[in-house]
Amino acid sequence: MTLTIRAMLRLRSLRVQSWQVCVERVPGRPTAVLGPGRHRRRRTATYQLLDTREQVVTVAPQEVLTADGVTVRVTAFARWRIGDPVAYTEQVADPLGWVYLAIQLALREALSTRDADTLVRAPRATLSEDAVEQLRVAATDVGIRLAEVVVKDVVLPPDLRAAYAELVVGRQRAQAQLEAARAETAALRSMANAAKLLDEHPALARLRLVQALPVGSRVELVHDAGDRPE
Repeated sequence: MTLTIRAMLRLRSLRVQSWQVCVERVPGRPTAVLGPGRHRRRRTATYQLLDTREQVVTVAPQEVLTADGVTVRVTAFARWRIGDPVAYTEQVADPLGWVYLAIQLALREALSTRDADTLVRAPRATLSEDAVEQLRVAATDVGIRLAEVVVKDVVLPPDLRAAYAELVVGRQRAQAQLEAARAETAALRSMANAAKLLDEHPALARLRLVQALPVGSRVELVHDAGDRPE
C-alpha cells in the first residue's frame, strides 16, 4: 500500500498541542524542548509528550502523632504542574512520587509540634510558609512547579470527637443562658425605673391606671381630705 504525500508528512512531523511540550532526544545532542505547533521528526530522535496543565494530587490519609500524644488522621492536596520538562524526565524515575513523599514528611514534621486542639481550630494553618517553600525547592529539583499545599482534613479519634462535640454544645448552652440573664436584668432595671417614676409622680400613676382599665369602665375620682375645699 502506497502512502499519500499528506500521510507521509504526518509520519515525518509531530504536532504539539497548546497545553503540551515535547521532549526531543537525539543521541549525542543536548535534550531539546519543543513548544506548541508542528515539528519535523528526526529519524534518530525519540519524542516524549508532556501535559503542562495544572494538576492536583491528593495525599492519602495518614496517621500522625501530635505534640500532646493524640493520633490524628490527616489528608492534604497539592496543586502542581511541570516546570522544567528536562528535569522532570531525567532527574528521577518518579518525580511526582518524590514530591508526594516530601509532602508526607513535611506534614508529619509540622503536625508533630502542635497539639490536637490547635489542629482542630485551624487545620489549614498547619504548614508554615517556610515548610511550603522547602517543598517548592524540593519539587523544583525534579522539574515540578508546586503552587500550593493545603491540609484538607484533620480527623480526631471517635472519643475525642464526642468530647469536642459535647464541649461545643455546653459552650452554646452557656452563651444562651448568659443572653437570657442579660435580657432579664435589663427588663428588671426598666421596671425599677418605671416604678420609681410612678412613685415620684402620683398623677402619672393614676393616668397609667386609667389607661390599663378596660374600655367602657367608669372612673370615680376620690379626693383626699387634704384636697377638699373648705
